[in-house]
Amino acid sequence: MATSTPVFTTGTRLKDKVCIVTGSSSGLGRAIALAFAAQATRLVVCADLKPTPKSDFMAEQAGTPTEEVICQRHGESKGIFVKTNVTIGTEVEALVQTAVKVGGRLDVMVNNAGIGGTENHGMVHEMTEETWDTVMSINSRSVFLGCKYACAQFVKQAPHSSGHRGWIINTSSIMGLVGQAVHGAAYCASKGAVTLLTKQIAVEYAKYKVHCNCICPGHLRTPMTEDQYQDQEMRTAISTLTPWGDEWGAAEDVAKGYVYLASDDAAYVTGVALPIDGGYCAQ
Repeated sequence: MATSTPVFTTGTRLKDKVCIVTGSSSGLGRAIALAFAAQATRLVVCADLKPTPKSDFMAEQAGTPTEEVICQRHGESKGIFVKTNVTIGTEVEALVQTAVKVGGRLDVMVNNAGIGGTENHGMVHEMTEETWDTVMSINSRSVFLGCKYACAQFVKQAPHSSGHRGWIINTSSIMGLVGQAVHGAAYCASKGAVTLLTKQIAVEYAKYKVHCNCICPGHLRTPMTEDQYQDQEMRTAISTLTPWGDEWGAAEDVAKGYVYLASDDAAYVTGVALPIDGGYCAQ
């Protein structure tokens, strides 16, 4: 199942910024990378374990790596891919160094890589320790590492022309704000950790003019949620909890929120956990 090519508004909101997006090969990460590139970024560094999407579910140009789509649309030097295991510190550090080497600096770090899936769900007394450790490592340790090495670069580089040194945007979830039986303990705990880490970094690094915010997506139609969306019983259960019902969100809609938080429009915004969820958390 594939969608038509999304139309991101082109502009200059991120003009000349060097950005990293983890988990960039599919789903929300791919949409974020493409949305950034449409806003005149100098460079988008796409980081993932492999360059191509996990599946063609809700994916445009599914067979083409994200960085290649960026280069096709915006210029040969506008996107690169760096294979990265985001749970390994040396690889995340090398990712940041590559962005600086190629782009000259780092402006925006999007810690988006993560896992969900029904195989990681279940009640806590039935959950294996291995499942807990895996979900926490990929969903929260990776964000810690991304923040750690991005902040290390931000504090030592000259300010951006705006006077600010850097922008971190972490991908949390509505399950990082409220509990939900559908998703299970490990996922909720891992995203809760992302939300509070975001706020702590926002406070501690404000003196360096570093922004740190997170976005809390609701239920989206992406390769990561394909099994939930295709399971009619689970899809119905989730849809009944959301004010907009069966109209699950599109990754492209949520990606626009990342553009806002990475832009000068959010000059006085830090420490925010922004739900983009069809009204789920408003209840």
